[in-house]
Amino acid sequence: MAPHAAALLALSLLILWTSPALGDANDAEDCCLSVAQRPIPGFLVRAYRYLLINNGCRVSAVVFTTLRGHQLCAPPDQPWVGRIIRRLQKSSAKASLTLPSPASSLQAPAQDPSP
Repeated sequence: MAPHAAALLALSLLILWTSPALGDANDAEDCCLSVAQRPIPGFLVRAYRYLLINNGCRVSAVVFTTLRGHQLCAPPDQPWVGRIIRRLQKSSAKASLTLPSPASSLQAPAQDPSP
């Protein structure tokens, strides 16, 4: 009976040790293993996010998400990466300025006072 209990205990500890809830919040699948050295066409990119070494990744990178949903890793210190990020920020700022505010879309239409 003791060998079964020891094996069960070892298996339980192994499962708990490898559990993502108890381990690091940053899984290996969230990090880039390498970055693109050739520029990515900016018109293909719809979003970006940073992955940094101090967040647990081995390679600092900007992850660009393309229009088709692919994720491409780029070096954050390259000028072409900065240009794409600035373009995305500018288009995001324009989009937020052109969207109607939630309060204005909830107002009732003005009534014509003439009979």
